[in-house]
Amino acid sequence: MTWHNLRQQNHKPTGRANLCLADFVAPREAGIPDWIGAFAVCAGGIEKRVAAFEAANDDYSAIMLKVLADRLAEAFAERLHERVRREYWGYASDEHLSSAELVAETYRGIRPAPGYPACPDHTAKGPLFRLLDAERNADMRLTESYAMWPAAAVSGFYLSHPESTYFAVGKVGRDQLEDYARRSGLSVAEAEKWLAPYLAYDVETIPL
Repeated sequence: MTWHNLRQQNHKPTGRANLCLADFVAPREAGIPDWIGAFAVCAGGIEKRVAAFEAANDDYSAIMLKVLADRLAEAFAERLHERVRREYWGYASDEHLSSAELVAETYRGIRPAPGYPACPDHTAKGPLFRLLDAERNADMRLTESYAMWPAAAVSGFYLSHPESTYFAVGKVGRDQLEDYARRSGLSVAEAEKWLAPYLAYDVETIPL
């Protein structure tokens, strides 16, 4: 797959870059071997039990079971990222962090997820799920609005650059929106639909 991204366009103080996740991957022309990882995990199988709780008007137990599944999915994602750093890629094989340091994300590398501030386009989950064959391998699916099923699920990418960091793309101008739509194979209207909360302009005021 090709993973398309957006760059910050807000004005920043001198010396501070307008970031894009692509900044944390070696460009092809540099001749430096580099990788991006991909993952999708879930804590599923709770739907019948949740339905039983709700049928018994036990909303508290239904909510708590959903919360527990969400926490398990997040823990699974965190554990898998740790194994990527220490074992699979091994760029931090000597990492030994306390629970507090793990919570503070002091480790090297990030796992940005589609729909979050650094890569706000949820449609990236489509090619990501196809790449991982998530339905066959983990019984995970996407709805028409790109929500994940089971709901207790986490998916995204791994970047290992030592300076990689989480950030918010912020508002996007029409110039970048049009370029992003072209690169992603979307119409401008489709890109505007999926990125509507991040547009720096009013769609209705732009002549077609």
